[in-house]
Amino acid sequence: MSRAYDLGCKAVSALYNNAIGTPPILDLNRYFPDHELFVHNWHKIRDECLGAMQDIGSVPQFHELMEAQRPLSTHGNRYWRLFLLKAYGSNHRRNQARCPFTTSLLKQARSVQSATFSILEGRKHIPVHRGPFRGVLRYHLGLVIPRKADGSSSNRLGIDGIVHELKEGGELLWDDTYPHEAWNDSEAVRAVLILDVIRPGMSLPLRLVTRAIISLVRVWVVFKGEGA
Repeated sequence: MSRAYDLGCKAVSALYNNAIGTPPILDLNRYFPDHELFVHNWHKIRDECLGAMQDIGSVPQFHELMEAQRPLSTHGNRYWRLFLLKAYGSNHRRNQARCPFTTSLLKQARSVQSATFSILEGRKHIPVHRGPFRGVLRYHLGLVIPRKADGSSSNRLGIDGIVHELKEGGELLWDDTYPHEAWNDSEAVRAVLILDVIRPGMSLPLRLVTRAIISLVRVWVVFKGEGA
């Protein structure tokens, strides 16, 4: 399965790379104007995330949702958990019921295809990796970011060799097909909201391919039982 996943990622990457040449970090207002819905309400989103984290053991680790991600998910014997709200257009009804406010925002942002609270254990490092699919962009909103004794952030996100300090209420839109990694240097748990949004401005052929890929993944998500 892992071999098939790797081959599929390479084929998809080549298709998009030939047509898209945007940089790693993208302008929020141009590429995801609905970001304002989320950043202006980050405190309320954070409250719902904290509620979901109360029963942290019930939140699946990444490799429990997708086995191919086991090397990243289990690296350093520290967990990386995902509280799914939406996966490639498929709604996770049970989790959405626990987060009604965040879900109401997702309904207003039609370009959002996936939404999750990404939760890292203290001292977790996610090694360098790449996403396979340039048809979507990744939005990152800090929710629970522990601080060091000097007040600086304990969490970092490296994208294409540039390190970005994370903070609560801080946002970033980026292309996750560039190499990236993350660090939680604190002893406490870190949580962010991650959204995958349709990349605007693609040619008609790429838009059709993007829709087809999302539809195929949605079928897989429903089959796995993660969307009900």
